[in-house]
Amino acid sequence: MADDPMTETQSDLPLLFQPIPLRGITARNRIVSSPMCQYASDDGGPSEWQLVNFGRFAMGGCGIVFTEETAVDARGRKTHECAGIYHDHHVPAYRRITDFIRSLGAVPAIQLGHCGRRASQHGPLKDRAHLTEADAAANRKPWQGLSSSALPATPGGPLPKAMDLDDIRDCLAAWRLAAQRALDAGYELCEIHGAHGYLIHQFLSPLSNLRTDAYGGSLEGRMRFALEVAETVRAVWPADRPLWFRVSAVEGPGGVWGIDETLALARALKERGVDAIDCSSGGVGGDGPLLPVPRVPGFQAGYSSELRRETGLPTVAVGMIREARHAEALLQEGHADFIALARGLMDDPNWPLHAARELGIADPLALLHPRETQRLRQLEQHAREYPAGSSIGIPFGPAEQVSYSWGEGIARRR
Repeated sequence: MADDPMTETQSDLPLLFQPIPLRGITARNRIVSSPMCQYASDDGGPSEWQLVNFGRFAMGGCGIVFTEETAVDARGRKTHECAGIYHDHHVPAYRRITDFIRSLGAVPAIQLGHCGRRASQHGPLKDRAHLTEADAAANRKPWQGLSSSALPATPGGPLPKAMDLDDIRDCLAAWRLAAQRALDAGYELCEIHGAHGYLIHQFLSPLSNLRTDAYGGSLEGRMRFALEVAETVRAVWPADRPLWFRVSAVEGPGGVWGIDETLALARALKERGVDAIDCSSGGVGGDGPLLPVPRVPGFQAGYSSELRRETGLPTVAVGMIREARHAEALLQEGHADFIALARGLMDDPNWPLHAARELGIADPLALLHPRETQRLRQLEQHAREYPAGSSIGIPFGPAEQVSYSWGEGIARRR
């Protein structure tokens, strides 16, 4: 990869393609491959699937490439196939992936999490059905999840264990070890998953946290576990590496946690060394007043804008942002500092390349590895040599040419 992939000066580039410093590292652009669970791990460890899947986003030109939500301990996985980083032997397996991502010019990033009461499920291909004893015969033994309170994730679902103080201490220790392993595995950016109804969110929401001790009750009490996780990870994550935090800015339908509570959390996280807020939504619901969030392009960008304006923290806008000009406008208008894509990159892993072309970058192919760039430059050269509609001759033999105007069928002998 070229040291400077764009020929324009940085100030001439669209914001989407301007490099951005992150403590001691720099992302080549503001495009983030958002964490996407793959359900393809073996006892937490990654395989060739992860290497290829996440590697393609680095090859396509993303500035930051997250792998997937990665459990800090085995109990914190949703399924037996979920990713984790709770064994030392996981480290070299992830190192293979981070080395590849870095070699392609992207920042390798990890999202650490714990699913809490959302444990012991099948994956989405089986509708996230709860595991039963019948699954044990297929080596899919169910297990009891943990949570802030002994409330099921869904009506009639299995009850988690309400965490006592020893469980909380053990969990914080798991976060610490996972962050250390992530560092050893070569990750340069770490994000704490505090959204989507996972364990941290279960402590934050009064719908899932009925505790009467110091970890429940008031907003400050319900925020305590989230802040202790942030303090724990920041203490072992190097000062020259960024730490992000993903929030559900508002809960799901029937929820009560909203943007004002998220602002309070973000301000407290900023005091504890969190560098950016990744703005998502949903995950906990009930009989509260919150309405569903319509899934339309940029549906969560307003949360990103509010958090950025009110806290001064950089933010990540994510959620059906598919058009390059929309992404650029969100940055130019000050609504976000980064644009994250998930399913959009699955549909088009070369989205950054196509966005660079759409936004008028002088040399968009410089985003790619030279192995690909060389071939694609040839393709562009051929297009310049023979513009659409050019009349040419296609040789059919040493003394025979057939006239052809490309774009009009094929060269055919009369």
